[in-house]
Amino acid sequence: MTIVIAGCGDLGIEAGLRFAALGHPVLGLRRSVEKLPSEIAGQAVDLSAHVPTLPSDTSVVMIAVSPDERTREGYLATYVESVRNIAAAIERDCAAAPKVIYISSTAVYGVSDGSWVDESTPAKPASATATVLREAEVLLLESVANSTILRLAGIYGPGRTRQIDRIRAGNETLALTPYFTNLIHRDDAAAAIVHLATMATSPASIYLGVDDEPADQREVVSFLARSIDRPVPPTSADGANDGRGRGKRCRNDLLKGTGFSFVYPSYREGYAAVIRGEGTLHR
Repeated sequence: MTIVIAGCGDLGIEAGLRFAALGHPVLGLRRSVEKLPSEIAGQAVDLSAHVPTLPSDTSVVMIAVSPDERTREGYLATYVESVRNIAAAIERDCAAAPKVIYISSTAVYGVSDGSWVDESTPAKPASATATVLREAEVLLLESVANSTILRLAGIYGPGRTRQIDRIRAGNETLALTPYFTNLIHRDDAAAAIVHLATMATSPASIYLGVDDEPADQREVVSFLARSIDRPVPPTSADGANDGRGRGKRCRNDLLKGTGFSFVYPSYREGYAAVIRGEGTLHR
């Protein structure tokens, strides 16, 4: 049974390699297929503009697209139109309804007072781009059976070292007030996708993909600075939270209730692995 990765970038490749290691044939859909590893067959397609061709025996479709432009128009083209085209391909090509795992974002929760959110919290986006993410979620759930939304927090891991690079360059400061951030290591995100796609029971329609510990961004920055032997950045009004408020704290109880466990339960274990150079962009 074929696994299709629609939008086969870094996260999609990592998930695809894990599916391949389980013995599944994997097909990656992306504009350029030259960078795909040998374990993943490629189909060159712009999902925002064209309906892809799916194998009739497709059993899982993972959708993990990313926009070229961080504007409402860019998000509409990437997320909404891609969902529309993939839904059309599923209806036309698949002999049986596949499981669909759609990668969304915790940004659909417009919460900024530091409170806790979970899958039961109403998704009320606070920005134009997050509103489009929610539109794509609704379109998928209404048009494709067996669909699951995985709302990921901020992904870090191999090759995703912008925060560390800013600290090394001396360009980081600490905010005056707390701002809660939610994170997930790339490898845990990929493992969660494979877990939900292959679990014996049908997954729920929505999960939060976050690690065990929402953290004040100031704590994360201080930890990273100490870990790379740099001074803890100074507190500065310039490090204020740009009107973002206090952020939100996301719970992962529902995901863990399926039997999933994290290799990196908090930013401390995950970033320690990144600093040690563990993991690669393409294994």
